[in-house]
Amino acid sequence: MARFEFSLNGEPKVFEGDPETPLLWVIRERCGKTGTKFGCGMALCGACTVHLNDIPIRSCVKRISDVQGMKVKTIEGLPVNGQYHPIQKAWAALNVPQCGYCQSGQIMSAVALAEVMKAQKRIPTDEEINVAMSGNLCRCGTYPRIREAIKEAVAELIK
Repeated sequence: MARFEFSLNGEPKVFEGDPETPLLWVIRERCGKTGTKFGCGMALCGACTVHLNDIPIRSCVKRISDVQGMKVKTIEGLPVNGQYHPIQKAWAALNVPQCGYCQSGQIMSAVALAEVMKAQKRIPTDEEINVAMSGNLCRCGTYPRIREAIKEAVAELIK
């Protein structure tokens, strides 16, 4: 039994258990943040995407021992002072989700891209979006709406 400390959505957390436990299961089962989804368990679909020190990662293959002392952010941690992130607002405005299962992972990857584009003060190209989002699969095929929502949110962020 080992002890690991990390921050989840700005709150300190402690996990005591097997160091090989996937971060996804700690987030969902121990911390009760069920917005992060299990998809494939092999880092291929992106449904489990969270931010680790502001970088999108696949939590299904990241061991809890690898996040000692780090910052983890889930979909539940995106709103600030009750205000949704511009990506979340654009997602809703453009009716991006169809079934919705992959959307928390999609949004977490999109937020990371949007923050890079905000710093560069420019809207990403379709190719840049495709590359940034390539690890997130949507079985419903909402990719055109995802691209449009990212562009709309980035335009809002750089105003």
